[in-house]
Amino acid sequence: TTVIKCKAAVAWEPGKALSIEEVEVAPPKAHEVRIKIVASGVCHSDWAYLYDVAKMKPRPFPLILGHEGAGIVESVGPGVTKVSKGDKVIPLFLPQCGQCERCLSPKTNLCTKNWDKTQQGVLADGTSRITCKNQQIYQFIGISTFSEYTVVPEDNVTKIHPDAPLDKVCLLGCGVSTGYGAAVNTGKVESGSTCAVFGLGAVGLAAVMGCKAAGASRIIAVDINPDKSEIAKTFGATEFLNPKDHSKPIQEVLRKLTNGGVDFSLECVGNVGVMRAAVEACSPAGGICVIVGWIEVEELSLAPLDILLGRTLKGTYFGGWKSVDAVPRLVQDYMSGKLLLDEFVTHRLTLDQVNQAFDHMINGRSIRTVIEM
Repeated sequence: TTVIKCKAAVAWEPGKALSIEEVEVAPPKAHEVRIKIVASGVCHSDWAYLYDVAKMKPRPFPLILGHEGAGIVESVGPGVTKVSKGDKVIPLFLPQCGQCERCLSPKTNLCTKNWDKTQQGVLADGTSRITCKNQQIYQFIGISTFSEYTVVPEDNVTKIHPDAPLDKVCLLGCGVSTGYGAAVNTGKVESGSTCAVFGLGAVGLAAVMGCKAAGASRIIAVDINPDKSEIAKTFGATEFLNPKDHSKPIQEVLRKLTNGGVDFSLECVGNVGVMRAAVEACSPAGGICVIVGWIEVEELSLAPLDILLGRTLKGTYFGGWKSVDAVPRLVQDYMSGKLLLDEFVTHRLTLDQVNQAFDHMINGRSIRTVIEM
Protein backbone atom coordinates (compact mmCIF):
# COMPACT_ATOMS: atom_id res chain seq x y z
CA THR A 1 0.00 0.00 0.00
CA THR A 2 1.30 3.39 -1.05
CA VAL A 3 0.32 7.02 -0.69
CA ILE A 4 -2.75 7.88 -2.78
CA LYS A 5 -3.01 11.26 -4.48
CA CYS A 6 -6.59 12.40 -4.89
CA LYS A 7 -8.95 15.38 -4.77
CA ALA A 8 -10.38 16.81 -1.57
CA ALA A 9 -12.21 19.95 -0.46
CA VAL A 10 -9.89 21.68 2.01
CA ALA A 11 -11.01 24.27 4.57
CA TRP A 12 -7.84 26.37 4.92
CA GLU A 13 -9.31 28.77 7.47
CA PRO A 14 -12.64 29.55 9.18
CA GLY A 15 -15.08 31.66 7.17
CA LYS A 16 -13.42 30.89 3.82
CA ALA A 17 -15.00 28.78 1.07
CA LEU A 18 -13.69 25.24 0.62
CA SER A 19 -10.89 24.86 -1.90
CA ILE A 20 -10.50 21.81 -4.17
CA GLU A 21 -6.93 20.57 -3.82
CA GLU A 22 -4.80 17.57 -4.63
CA VAL A 23 -4.02 15.84 -1.33
CA GLU A 24 -1.91 12.84 -0.31
CA VAL A 25 -3.65 10.14 1.72
CA ALA A 26 -1.18 7.93 3.59
CA PRO A 27 -1.63 4.15 3.93
CA PRO A 28 -3.58 2.96 6.98
CA LYS A 29 -1.53 2.29 10.12
CA ALA A 30 -2.31 -0.55 12.57
CA HIS A 31 -6.06 -0.86 13.24
CA GLU A 32 -6.93 1.68 10.54
CA VAL A 33 -8.89 1.43 7.31
CA ARG A 34 -8.41 3.38 4.07
CA ILE A 35 -11.71 4.02 2.29
CA LYS A 36 -12.55 5.17 -1.23
CA ILE A 37 -15.45 7.56 -0.57
CA VAL A 38 -18.23 7.14 -3.15
CA ALA A 39 -20.81 9.57 -1.81
CA SER A 40 -21.16 12.06 1.03
CA GLY A 41 -24.08 13.97 2.45
CA VAL A 42 -23.56 17.60 3.43
CA CYS A 43 -24.66 18.20 7.02
CA HIS A 44 -25.37 21.51 8.75
CA SER A 45 -22.52 20.79 11.22
CA ASP A 46 -20.05 20.83 8.31
CA TRP A 47 -21.22 24.36 7.51
CA ALA A 48 -21.31 25.44 11.17
CA TYR A 49 -17.68 24.52 11.97
CA LEU A 50 -16.58 26.54 8.95
CA TYR A 51 -18.87 29.58 9.05
CA ASP A 52 -20.70 29.73 12.41
CA VAL A 53 -17.55 29.50 14.49
CA ALA A 54 -18.89 31.75 17.27
CA LYS A 55 -21.35 29.02 18.27
CA MET A 56 -18.89 26.12 18.08
CA LYS A 57 -15.78 25.08 19.95
CA PRO A 58 -12.85 25.82 17.65
CA ARG A 59 -11.47 22.95 15.56
CA PRO A 60 -7.92 22.98 14.22
CA PHE A 61 -7.41 24.16 10.63
CA PRO A 62 -6.60 23.38 7.85
CA LEU A 63 -9.34 20.81 7.89
CA ILE A 64 -11.25 18.48 5.58
CA LEU A 65 -14.91 18.50 6.53
CA GLY A 66 -17.58 15.89 5.76
CA HIS A 67 -18.74 13.16 8.14
CA GLU A 68 -21.79 11.59 6.46
CA GLY A 69 -20.30 9.29 3.85
CA ALA A 70 -20.25 5.83 2.32
CA GLY A 71 -17.59 4.03 0.37
CA ILE A 72 -15.52 0.95 -0.32
CA VAL A 73 -12.54 -0.35 1.66
CA GLU A 74 -9.39 0.24 -0.42
CA SER A 75 -6.93 -1.31 2.06
CA VAL A 76 -6.60 -2.16 5.74
CA GLY A 77 -3.74 -1.72 8.19
CA PRO A 78 -2.21 -4.48 10.32
CA GLY A 79 -4.55 -6.07 12.88
CA VAL A 80 -7.83 -5.07 11.21
CA THR A 81 -10.33 -7.94 11.37
CA LYS A 82 -13.78 -6.36 11.08
CA VAL A 83 -13.61 -5.25 7.43
CA SER A 84 -11.58 -6.18 4.37
CA LYS A 85 -10.68 -4.78 0.96
CA GLY A 86 -13.73 -4.38 -1.29
CA ASP A 87 -16.31 -4.23 1.54
CA LYS A 88 -18.98 -1.55 1.31
CA VAL A 89 -18.75 0.54 4.47
CA ILE A 90 -20.03 3.63 6.26
CA PRO A 91 -17.42 5.58 8.27
CA LEU A 92 -18.65 6.57 11.74
CA PHE A 93 -17.73 9.72 13.66
CA LEU A 94 -19.05 7.91 16.74
CA PRO A 95 -17.01 4.73 17.32
CA GLN A 96 -18.14 1.49 18.93
CA CYS A 97 -15.16 -0.47 20.21
CA GLY A 98 -17.36 -2.95 22.04
CA GLN A 99 -14.98 -3.08 25.01
CA CYS A 100 -15.03 0.20 26.92
CA GLU A 101 -17.30 0.69 29.93
CA ARG A 102 -19.75 2.72 27.88
CA CYS A 103 -19.96 0.20 25.04
CA LEU A 104 -20.79 -2.44 27.64
CA SER A 105 -23.59 -0.29 29.11
CA PRO A 106 -27.06 -0.40 27.53
CA LYS A 107 -27.64 3.19 28.70
CA THR A 108 -25.33 4.99 26.28
CA ASN A 109 -23.68 4.88 22.87
CA LEU A 110 -20.86 7.29 23.75
CA CYS A 111 -17.85 5.03 23.12
CA THR A 112 -14.63 6.57 24.46
CA LYS A 113 -12.20 4.93 21.98
CA ASN A 114 -9.90 7.60 20.48
CA TRP A 115 -12.63 10.16 21.26
CA ASP A 116 -10.37 12.99 22.46
CA LYS A 117 -8.09 12.46 19.46
CA THR A 118 -10.75 12.43 16.73
CA GLN A 119 -12.41 15.50 18.28
CA GLN A 120 -9.08 17.24 17.64
CA GLY A 121 -8.96 16.07 14.04
CA VAL A 122 -6.30 13.35 14.42
CA LEU A 123 -6.18 9.55 14.67
CA ALA A 124 -4.88 7.36 17.52
CA ASP A 125 -1.21 8.31 17.10
CA GLY A 126 -1.96 12.05 17.25
CA THR A 127 -1.51 12.72 13.52
CA SER A 128 -3.83 12.79 10.53
CA ARG A 129 -3.34 10.67 7.37
CA ILE A 130 -3.94 13.53 4.94
CA THR A 131 -1.43 16.13 3.76
CA CYS A 132 -1.57 18.93 1.19
CA LYS A 133 1.25 21.23 0.09
CA ASN A 134 3.51 19.61 2.72
CA GLN A 135 1.07 20.49 5.49
CA GLN A 136 -0.90 18.18 7.76
CA ILE A 137 -4.63 18.51 7.08
CA TYR A 138 -6.82 17.71 10.08
CA GLN A 139 -9.66 15.20 9.69
CA PHE A 140 -13.05 16.50 10.86
CA ILE A 141 -14.18 14.25 13.76
CA GLY A 142 -11.53 11.81 12.52
CA ILE A 143 -13.48 11.19 9.30
CA SER A 144 -13.22 13.73 6.40
CA THR A 145 -15.62 12.48 3.73
CA PHE A 146 -15.14 15.52 1.45
CA SER A 147 -12.15 13.66 0.03
CA GLU A 148 -11.95 10.91 -2.59
CA TYR A 149 -10.03 8.77 -0.04
CA THR A 150 -9.76 8.88 3.73
CA VAL A 151 -8.34 6.79 6.59
CA VAL A 152 -10.34 6.04 9.75
CA PRO A 153 -9.79 3.90 12.88
CA GLU A 154 -11.29 0.41 12.56
CA ASP A 155 -13.80 1.08 15.34
CA ASN A 156 -15.07 4.06 13.32
CA VAL A 157 -16.30 2.04 10.35
CA THR A 158 -19.04 -0.53 9.78
CA LYS A 159 -19.56 -3.04 6.99
CA ILE A 160 -22.93 -2.82 5.24
CA HIS A 161 -24.95 -4.91 2.76
CA PRO A 162 -23.02 -5.47 -0.50
CA ASP A 163 -26.02 -4.30 -2.59
CA ALA A 164 -26.64 -1.09 -0.60
CA PRO A 165 -26.78 2.03 -2.83
CA LEU A 166 -23.99 4.17 -1.40
CA ASP A 167 -25.42 7.44 -2.74
CA LYS A 168 -28.48 6.91 -0.49
CA VAL A 169 -27.21 5.06 2.60
CA CYS A 170 -24.49 7.67 3.17
CA LEU A 171 -27.22 9.68 4.94
CA LEU A 172 -27.25 7.05 7.69
CA GLY A 173 -23.76 8.22 8.67
CA CYS A 174 -25.27 11.20 10.48
CA GLY A 175 -28.51 13.08 9.87
CA VAL A 176 -31.13 10.43 9.25
CA SER A 177 -29.86 8.06 11.95
CA THR A 178 -29.71 10.96 14.40
CA GLY A 179 -33.25 12.25 13.87
CA TYR A 180 -34.87 8.83 13.58
CA GLY A 181 -33.10 7.51 16.68
CA ALA A 182 -33.94 10.66 18.68
CA ALA A 183 -37.60 9.64 18.35
CA VAL A 184 -37.42 5.85 18.64
CA ASN A 185 -34.47 5.40 21.04
CA THR A 186 -34.00 8.57 23.09
CA GLY A 187 -37.53 9.92 23.30
CA LYS A 188 -39.06 6.43 23.12
CA VAL A 189 -42.10 7.91 21.37
CA GLU A 190 -45.22 5.90 22.19
CA SER A 191 -48.02 4.58 20.01
CA GLY A 192 -51.04 6.91 20.01
CA SER A 193 -49.05 9.87 21.34
CA THR A 194 -48.91 13.48 20.21
CA CYS A 195 -45.53 14.80 18.99
CA ALA A 196 -44.07 18.12 17.88
CA VAL A 197 -40.91 18.32 15.77
CA PHE A 198 -39.14 21.69 15.54
CA GLY A 199 -36.99 22.25 12.45
CA LEU A 200 -37.56 20.31 9.24
CA GLY A 201 -34.13 19.79 7.81
CA ALA A 202 -32.94 16.23 7.28
CA VAL A 203 -32.66 15.59 11.03
CA GLY A 204 -36.15 16.94 11.79
CA LEU A 205 -37.77 15.07 8.91
CA ALA A 206 -36.07 11.88 10.11
CA ALA A 207 -37.49 12.58 13.58
CA VAL A 208 -40.95 12.92 12.00
CA MET A 209 -40.37 9.56 10.31
CA GLY A 210 -39.35 8.08 13.67
CA CYS A 211 -42.49 9.39 15.37
CA LYS A 212 -44.58 7.82 12.61
CA ALA A 213 -42.71 4.50 12.89
CA ALA A 214 -43.41 4.53 16.64
CA GLY A 215 -47.13 4.89 15.96
CA ALA A 216 -47.72 8.49 17.08
CA SER A 217 -51.24 9.61 16.22
CA ARG A 218 -50.51 13.33 15.87
CA ILE A 219 -47.22 14.64 14.53
CA ILE A 220 -47.06 18.43 14.37
CA ALA A 221 -44.17 19.67 12.23
CA VAL A 222 -42.90 23.18 13.00
CA ASP A 223 -40.73 25.34 10.72
CA ILE A 224 -40.46 28.99 9.68
CA ASN A 225 -40.10 27.94 6.01
CA PRO A 226 -43.59 27.39 4.52
CA ASP A 227 -42.08 25.26 1.74
CA LYS A 228 -41.44 22.49 4.30
CA SER A 229 -45.17 21.76 4.78
CA GLU A 230 -45.57 19.28 1.91
CA ILE A 231 -42.35 17.34 2.48
CA ALA A 232 -43.15 17.01 6.20
CA LYS A 233 -46.37 15.21 5.25
CA THR A 234 -44.39 12.84 3.01
CA PHE A 235 -42.50 11.71 6.12
CA GLY A 236 -45.64 11.34 8.25
CA ALA A 237 -46.50 14.75 9.73
CA THR A 238 -50.23 15.17 10.33
CA GLU A 239 -50.06 18.96 10.73
CA PHE A 240 -47.71 21.83 9.88
CA LEU A 241 -47.22 25.01 11.92
CA ASN A 242 -45.28 28.10 10.88
CA PRO A 243 -44.40 30.26 13.93
CA LYS A 244 -44.44 33.31 11.62
CA ASP A 245 -48.18 32.80 11.07
CA HIS A 246 -48.91 33.29 14.77
CA SER A 247 -48.63 36.34 17.01
CA LYS A 248 -48.33 34.20 20.16
CA PRO A 249 -45.17 32.22 20.98
CA ILE A 250 -45.24 28.82 19.26
CA GLN A 251 -45.24 26.92 22.57
CA GLU A 252 -48.51 28.61 23.53
CA VAL A 253 -50.03 27.78 20.15
CA LEU A 254 -49.00 24.14 20.57
CA ARG A 255 -50.30 23.86 24.13
CA LYS A 256 -53.67 25.21 22.99
CA LEU A 257 -53.81 22.79 20.06
CA THR A 258 -52.98 19.78 22.21
CA ASN A 259 -54.99 20.28 25.39
CA GLY A 260 -52.05 21.45 27.50
CA GLY A 261 -48.98 20.23 25.67
CA VAL A 262 -47.57 17.46 23.51
CA ASP A 263 -46.34 14.12 24.86
CA PHE A 264 -43.04 14.32 22.96
CA SER A 265 -41.23 17.31 21.51
CA LEU A 266 -38.01 17.13 19.50
CA GLU A 267 -35.80 20.16 18.84
CA CYS A 268 -33.95 19.63 15.56
CA VAL A 269 -32.60 23.13 14.93
CA GLY A 270 -29.76 23.78 17.38
CA ASN A 271 -31.13 27.13 18.58
CA VAL A 272 -31.44 27.84 22.31
CA GLY A 273 -34.64 29.86 21.86
CA VAL A 274 -36.26 26.99 19.98
CA MET A 275 -35.00 24.56 22.64
CA ARG A 276 -36.84 26.48 25.34
CA ALA A 277 -39.98 26.61 23.18
CA ALA A 278 -39.75 22.83 22.68
CA VAL A 279 -39.53 22.25 26.45
CA GLU A 280 -42.48 24.55 27.13
CA ALA A 281 -44.55 23.00 24.32
CA CYS A 282 -44.58 19.57 25.95
CA SER A 283 -47.05 18.64 28.64
CA PRO A 284 -45.97 19.36 32.23
CA ALA A 285 -47.71 16.07 33.07
CA GLY A 286 -44.92 13.78 31.90
CA GLY A 287 -43.99 15.36 28.58
CA ILE A 288 -40.58 14.46 27.18
CA CYS A 289 -38.42 16.92 25.25
CA VAL A 290 -35.41 15.70 23.29
CA ILE A 291 -32.69 18.13 22.19
CA VAL A 292 -31.25 16.94 18.88
CA GLY A 293 -29.93 20.16 17.30
CA TRP A 294 -26.21 20.74 17.69
CA ILE A 295 -24.78 23.86 19.35
CA GLU A 296 -21.83 24.10 21.69
CA VAL A 297 -21.21 27.42 23.36
CA GLU A 298 -24.52 29.22 23.94
CA GLU A 299 -26.52 28.84 27.15
CA LEU A 300 -30.04 27.47 27.41
CA SER A 301 -32.20 29.16 30.06
CA LEU A 302 -35.25 27.54 31.63
CA ALA A 303 -37.66 28.46 34.40
CA PRO A 304 -37.69 25.90 37.24
CA LEU A 305 -41.43 25.43 36.63
CA ASP A 306 -40.62 24.24 33.11
CA ILE A 307 -39.25 21.07 34.70
CA LEU A 308 -40.61 20.99 38.25
CA LEU A 309 -44.07 19.71 37.48
CA GLY A 310 -42.81 16.66 35.66
CA ARG A 311 -41.35 17.35 32.25
CA THR A 312 -38.24 15.49 31.18
CA LEU A 313 -35.48 17.11 29.12
CA LYS A 314 -33.10 14.75 27.32
CA GLY A 315 -30.25 14.99 24.89
CA THR A 316 -29.24 12.58 22.15
CA TYR A 317 -26.08 11.94 20.17
CA PHE A 318 -26.24 10.02 16.89
CA GLY A 319 -29.82 9.10 17.83
CA GLY A 320 -28.68 6.86 20.67
CA TRP A 321 -27.56 4.13 18.24
CA LYS A 322 -24.55 1.97 19.05
CA SER A 323 -23.00 2.82 15.73
CA VAL A 324 -21.20 -0.27 14.43
CA ASP A 325 -24.10 -2.57 15.29
CA ALA A 326 -27.00 -0.30 14.35
CA VAL A 327 -26.02 1.29 11.05
CA PRO A 328 -25.98 -1.99 9.04
CA ARG A 329 -29.46 -2.75 10.45
CA LEU A 330 -30.69 0.70 9.41
CA VAL A 331 -29.30 0.02 5.92
CA GLN A 332 -31.32 -3.22 5.83
CA ASP A 333 -34.42 -1.33 7.03
CA TYR A 334 -34.00 1.07 4.10
CA MET A 335 -33.52 -1.78 1.64
CA SER A 336 -36.67 -3.50 2.90
CA GLY A 337 -38.73 -0.30 2.60
CA LYS A 338 -39.11 0.39 6.32
CA LEU A 339 -37.05 3.63 6.20
CA LEU A 340 -37.19 6.41 3.63
CA LEU A 341 -33.88 7.81 2.32
CA ASP A 342 -34.41 8.82 -1.33
CA GLU A 343 -36.93 11.48 -0.29
CA PHE A 344 -34.29 13.39 1.70
CA VAL A 345 -32.04 13.89 -1.33
CA THR A 346 -33.02 17.07 -3.15
CA HIS A 347 -29.71 17.84 -4.89
CA ARG A 348 -26.78 15.85 -6.28
CA LEU A 349 -23.48 17.60 -6.94
CA THR A 350 -19.83 16.76 -7.61
CA LEU A 351 -17.01 17.45 -5.15
CA ASP A 352 -16.06 20.55 -7.18
CA GLN A 353 -19.51 21.98 -6.39
CA VAL A 354 -19.40 21.43 -2.61
CA ASN A 355 -19.62 25.17 -1.81
CA GLN A 356 -22.90 25.26 -3.77
CA ALA A 357 -24.24 22.57 -1.42
CA PHE A 358 -23.68 24.91 1.55
CA ASP A 359 -25.44 27.68 -0.36
CA HIS A 360 -28.50 25.48 -1.05
CA MET A 361 -28.64 24.48 2.62
CA ILE A 362 -28.35 27.94 4.14
CA ASN A 363 -30.94 29.35 1.76
CA GLY A 364 -33.44 26.59 2.58
CA ARG A 365 -33.48 25.16 -0.94
CA SER A 366 -32.24 21.69 -0.04
CA ILE A 367 -33.03 18.97 2.45
CA ARG A 368 -29.85 16.98 1.70
CA THR A 369 -27.33 17.44 -1.03
CA VAL A 370 -25.33 14.33 -1.83
CA ILE A 371 -21.82 14.84 -3.18
CA GLU A 372 -20.97 12.08 -5.65
CA MET A 373 -17.22 11.63 -5.97
